[in-house]
Amino acid sequence: MEKAKDAAIVLSGGMDSVTLLHDKKDEIALAITFDYGSNHAQREIPMARINCEKLGIEHVVIPLGFMAKYFHSSLLEGADAIPEGEYDGENMASTVVPLRNGIMLTIAVGLAESRGLKRVMIANHAGDHAIYPDCRPEFIEAIDRVAQLGTYAGIHVEAPYTHLSKTDIARRGLAIGVDYSLTYSCYKGTEPPCGKCATCREREQALREAGA
Repeated sequence: MEKAKDAAIVLSGGMDSVTLLHDKKDEIALAITFDYGSNHAQREIPMARINCEKLGIEHVVIPLGFMAKYFHSSLLEGADAIPEGEYDGENMASTVVPLRNGIMLTIAVGLAESRGLKRVMIANHAGDHAIYPDCRPEFIEAIDRVAQLGTYAGIHVEAPYTHLSKTDIARRGLAIGVDYSLTYSCYKGTEPPCGKCATCREREQALREAGA
């Protein structure tokens, strides 16, 4: 007997969440993309939609325009605001959108309960931990507990890749046939991707190390 799909996923359209979408496609009933006004949103969101269409998974886009209006982050302030070079705490701290994952996961948990689902997945990974507080295992554990306490259904928040590297994720994706040309990762939001920001560099390195 086929297992019922009982999970939602927070899907950006970048390589990590698209990999998770394909990896867990048999468990996912709903993909949720949030448009919070980031530099790269208008290039990422179509990638999220294309991958959902390929897999036959329902996709919704939820606008969070208030974040771009009221929150401070270089990720919301145009391509020129994004630092270039490798990831490190100093040059990437400006890209933090305060409590972004907390806001998105809270909404996703509410939508999951409204749809009769039991779980919400997110694709943060080990490379995020040093820079982004709401990607760390401790945060995921805490918001999972909050979700369980705050819903009648006891919704769980899961981060299956939280201890994996970007290269590990790329290897997994290549093994299951993910087409990474149908993902977008540049924080400047340019076309073609800039190749200079830390996100572009991390993506290129991961795919190279994974043998793409």
